Amino acid sequence: EAVTCKTGGAPDAVRQVVLVSAVRTPVGKFMGALAEVPAHVLGAQCIREVLRRANDLSPADVDEVVLGQVLTSGAGQNPARQAAKLAGIPVEVPAHLVNMLCGSSLRAVVTACQAIQCGSSDLVVAGGQESMSLAPHLLHMRRPVKFGDRTAQDSLMCDGLTDAFSSKHMGVTAENVARRYGVSRQDQDNFACLSQNKAEKAQRSDLFKEELLPAAASAVGSDQQEPLLRQDEFPRHGTTVEGLKSLKPSFQKDAEATVTAGNSSGINDGAAALLLASAEEAAKRGLPIMARVVSYGQAGVEPDYMGMGPVPAIRKALSRAGWSTKDVDLFELNEAFAAQAVAVCSELDLDRARLNVCGGAIALGHPIGCSGARILVTLAHQMRRLSARRGCAAACIGGGMGIAVCLELPSSSD
Repeated sequence: EAVTCKTGGAPDAVRQVVLVSAVRTPVGKFMGALAEVPAHVLGAQCIREVLRRANDLSPADVDEVVLGQVLTSGAGQNPARQAAKLAGIPVEVPAHLVNMLCGSSLRAVVTACQAIQCGSSDLVVAGGQESMSLAPHLLHMRRPVKFGDRTAQDSLMCDGLTDAFSSKHMGVTAENVARRYGVSRQDQDNFACLSQNKAEKAQRSDLFKEELLPAAASAVGSDQQEPLLRQDEFPRHGTTVEGLKSLKPSFQKDAEATVTAGNSSGINDGAAALLLASAEEAAKRGLPIMARVVSYGQAGVEPDYMGMGPVPAIRKALSRAGWSTKDVDLFELNEAFAAQAVAVCSELDLDRARLNVCGGAIALGHPIGCSGARILVTLAHQMRRLSARRGCAAACIGGGMGIAVCLELPSSSD
């Protein structure tokens, strides 16, 4: 079927995509301040805010909504549609959900970009939402239970944190990466400590101010409510390498095990959203432009080494942009585990001074369906704060994949 533009004709060329506004909630601890707030309620608050920041754009002007979410058991039909409707998006505007595990919300952004590039949409809200705290336990009872016990299955584990091919926890894949790529316990603890220290400094210096939207219990009248959470809840201020060294390995117990709770990301709640537009539509409406989306890349790797997925994904995205790693001023790499983050940096020869300048998921947390959008929101705001012209956000993905998106600040001539 031929692609048609909203105007009815075929697109003459791939259209330029720009980022208009970007916001995220603070990330909550597992069973913390946001534990009782459904994912779609957090998502709705972010959708409303990106429209407000886009010169109070009318919800009726949005062409579609695309959100990532991984843990949907018991959340009701299509939580993206729920978030959109709760945010005041008209019922005529479609919304759909993306599940690509930790890459879900970056994939949602890519899907939005493709819709704009081919001409089927002009304005798209993309992002992600997740409540890991509300993931239910599942009890399979379709067949008659005549007698005996039945075991409940934790959907957080089976649908979110366990490899579908090996039935092993994601932490085991981090151990695999550490051993194959020679990442020591010391390397991991040093990396994790630096992530925590950078996040602490960023919080104390209010460096997240522009990207954060205080999270409320309800999306209805949220601006009149006392927020449940104003800043990220997960960072551990005062973290030291010595303290991290005292932690025991979490996923394997042999003498070579190195992956601990301290050098891994957390289990968290949160949401993030971005408003994307064609450059023409943004100009026509006089919308602010934060950055332009230059390229994106996706790739697959061995599931047992899923943490290395960002390597080929970043290479693809940079190749399509015509950049090298040296051309990128800031990287936001989702820190699923310190082991994989260190290995990815080594494989790509990344300058760590340009990486996760305000800390990463080890400190800030990892609400899996939201994290890709979270790092892209952070990247866009920190690029603007530091006048860093080029940036790249990337994440590893369970099942053995990676995804990356490249941004560039508009030039004075744009």
